[in-house]
Amino acid sequence: MTEVTAGARVAPTIGELRAMVAGQRARGASVALVPTMGALHEGHFALVRRARELADVVVVSIFVNPLQFGANEDLDRYPRTLDADVAALTALGVDLVFAPAAAEMYPNGETETRVTAGHVGTLYEGASRPGHFDGMLTVVSKLLHIVGPDVALFGQKDAQQVFLVRRMVRDLDVPVSIEVVPTVREPDGLALSSRNRYLDPGQRAAALTLSEALRAGDAASGDGLAEVLAEGTAAFGDHDDVTLDYLVVVDPQTFLPVDDDARGEVVMLVAARVGATRLIDNATITLG
Repeated sequence: MTEVTAGARVAPTIGELRAMVAGQRARGASVALVPTMGALHEGHFALVRRARELADVVVVSIFVNPLQFGANEDLDRYPRTLDADVAALTALGVDLVFAPAAAEMYPNGETETRVTAGHVGTLYEGASRPGHFDGMLTVVSKLLHIVGPDVALFGQKDAQQVFLVRRMVRDLDVPVSIEVVPTVREPDGLALSSRNRYLDPGQRAAALTLSEALRAGDAASGDGLAEVLAEGTAAFGDHDDVTLDYLVVVDPQTFLPVDDDARGEVVMLVAARVGATRLIDNATITLG
C-alpha cells in the first residue's frame, strides 16, 4: 500500500509507482529520476536539488540492488536507513519515493536476463567487482522502464558507472536525458560516499589519500602521463591503512587507458581499500 507523508509519497510496488507517475503525466508534468541505494548524504541531495530544477516531479528510487554485489561484498552490511532517507527527501520537496523490496524487483529470484556492460565493464571497478556493472545496468534499465523519466541524474563520483549508463542509453535508444552532477566533497576533499560511515577516525583521515593522489596527479599533468601516474601513486606510499587497488588515466570518450603521449582532457580514476572499506574517486585533468 502506498504510504503518504507530509510531502513525499512512498510506493513499495512497481504498479503503485507507475500509477503515481501516470497521474502526474496526465496533468502534463515532466519527470526526473534519481536512482539511489539509500543511506543518503549530501551527494545524493545535490542530485535531488538539480532534479528539482530540471523537472516538475522528482522520483527518487531507494533500492539496494543485489545484482551488483559480489559474493564477498557488503550487501548485508550495506546501510539501510529508509525512514531517515524519506524524511530528508520530503524536506527537499521530493514528490515520489520508489522503495521496492528485492522480491518486487526480482520476483523469480535474480533475473537471468541482464544488460551487459561489455569490455569496459570488466576494467577498473569491474576487474575488482566482477559482474558489478552488469547488475548495475540491469537495475538502471529496469528503473528507467518503470518510471519512464524525461531525465535521470547520476553523480560524477561514479565516473565509470556514468560512462556505462550513458552508453547503454545511447546504444539501446532509451528516451531519457542523462544529467551528471559534479562530485560533492567534504571541506577537506574526501568524496562523499555512503560507505564513509564505515570508517573510524583514523581511517577517515587515511581516506584523504585518494583525493590527495588526484591532486598530485593533476599538479603533474603538464609533464605527461608517466608523471601523473608516478605522482598519484606516490601519494599512497606513507599510509599503511590504505591499499591502492588501481590508479589509471582514461579517455573520457572510450573509458580505455590513454596512450603514453596523450594530450588534452582525460579522467584520472583511483580506487583503494581503507581498512575493510573500498572507496573510489576520480578527477578530470588536462595532460599537457
